[in-house]
Amino acid sequence: MAEKKKVKSISRRDFMKAAGAGAVAARLGANIITPGRALAGRKKLKILRWGHWVPSFNKWFDKTFVKEWGEKNDTEVTVDHIPWGYAGKARAEIKAQKGHDLFMFPYPTGIFEEHVIDHRDIYEVCEKRYGKPIPMAIKWTYNPITNKHRGSCVGYSPHLVNYRKDLWDGVGMYPNTWEDVRVGGGKIKKKYGHPVGIAISAVTDSAYSLRAIMFSYGASVQDEEGNVVINSKQTLEAVKFVRALYEEAMTPDVLKWDHSSNNRFMLRGKCSLTLNPTSITRWAEKEKMTEISSKIWLAKPPAGPVRRMAVANDTTIYVIWKFAENIEGAKQFLVDYVGNSRDSFLTSGFYNMPCFPDTVPDLKELIANDPKADPPDKYKVMEDAQVWTASLGYPGYGNAATEEFFIGIPEMFAKGVTGELTPEDAIKEAEAKCKDIFAKWKKKGLV
Repeated sequence: MAEKKKVKSISRRDFMKAAGAGAVAARLGANIITPGRALAGRKKLKILRWGHWVPSFNKWFDKTFVKEWGEKNDTEVTVDHIPWGYAGKARAEIKAQKGHDLFMFPYPTGIFEEHVIDHRDIYEVCEKRYGKPIPMAIKWTYNPITNKHRGSCVGYSPHLVNYRKDLWDGVGMYPNTWEDVRVGGGKIKKKYGHPVGIAISAVTDSAYSLRAIMFSYGASVQDEEGNVVINSKQTLEAVKFVRALYEEAMTPDVLKWDHSSNNRFMLRGKCSLTLNPTSITRWAEKEKMTEISSKIWLAKPPAGPVRRMAVANDTTIYVIWKFAENIEGAKQFLVDYVGNSRDSFLTSGFYNMPCFPDTVPDLKELIANDPKADPPDKYKVMEDAQVWTASLGYPGYGNAATEEFFIGIPEMFAKGVTGELTPEDAIKEAEAKCKDIFAKWKKKGLV
């Protein structure tokens, strides 16, 4: 493993220098941390985030980074965790106009844009100090209509193919394209009885995986200008493909799967292939499931007729509420956290990919030789993840409308695949719903 390179925490003076003290201070006024300004008494900073599925990351974040940051900045930091229900919790805090200074979402947050500060200066400071962010980070959090950065994206997790190498070798194939998945998956199901396991239900994994298929076929919910374009020849081809994949290589159970069914299905040795981040392989390693762990390999998202593309499975997006009690401290915390992206990346088992690549300059070397992996270069497929990972609103910017329509994609595919509706009618129904949602948010001036 390469020698550890840690980007040092940014000082308050450097914070202002990096962004340009005059320009930033003029725009943000009292919302920026001023050089040399002593905080009156011990400050408090309240953070809400998910309980990461990798215990080592939780330990580092809560017990090391937060503790050290609080001591250095004379701030009492409280970290609360919730597993699900982010939107409900966010609405409760907005209604009360009180809650956490930093609120983390594992997905974009356009529906709450009116209630958060503009995070532009955080991006500017981070870029000055750590280099440019990946374009996706901006696509996830910037609204060109309002010219506002509604959050700070500090990490993401690529959507990968998790496949049983022994089974795919057994039929002499490799899941490089979606057509390979259909043909090879069908052969494996017939020969070994192990189906492809991609959810077609109202869960997040399904919404991500089915969008990956749509994008690879050249289809999307919206175009670059934010116009609804879901009713297209490309979408029809994608739905027909999934119907064929379902009939030839899958199991009806995928229509009822929950958010972790594919994980369990693969770890029990019942699945030939699924789409997921690194949680399946990392869990097998953690629990020392040696036999199944050595059989599960990773690949990039399958290529379609147009491109190879997938949506990030999870994003680490922090927002600062307008009513936050410690806005200055929250900004400082995010800038310093980005500077420690390498520790975040390592302690999360490569799950937290950096949005500012220069903070992990040895990323390719690290993932090419991981002592916990079997084989050691299992995670090497992620080295160019930013090339084939897209935002939810691809090819445009993520927005409140695409977020509200999140589960609309699995619903469309489920009806078109099972015969509840013809593929054409399923798409038309989805288009009508989608247009209503977009019209609502356009009326609010956010799309």
